[in-house]
Amino acid sequence: MDKASVDYREALIETLRGNEEEQLLYLKSTLEDNWDAPEAFLLSLKTIAEARGFKNFAEEAGLSRESLYRTLSADGNPKLDTVFKMLHALGVKLTVEPIEKKVS
Repeated sequence: MDKASVDYREALIETLRGNEEEQLLYLKSTLEDNWDAPEAFLLSLKTIAEARGFKNFAEEAGLSRESLYRTLSADGNPKLDTVFKMLHALGVKLTVEPIEKKVS
């Protein structure tokens, strides 16, 4: 059986391309499921940037394309204001909610 495989990341980017609702759900679920792994959140932002096109997303966020690449690279460590700019470009804001306590 010679089946062509599809790269997961490429398929995800294609699914997110042009679908803002899916992009927001992806970002939200990544943050909720990986609250203790900021690198997962940054990877989801990078995936969305790729789906939107780095140049377009950088312009929407008021950043240079080079700055966006650097920020979302494996070694990137963005400032909070940069994250806020990216979130604003996505039409979302960061909120704070109490953690639900588990009942024993």
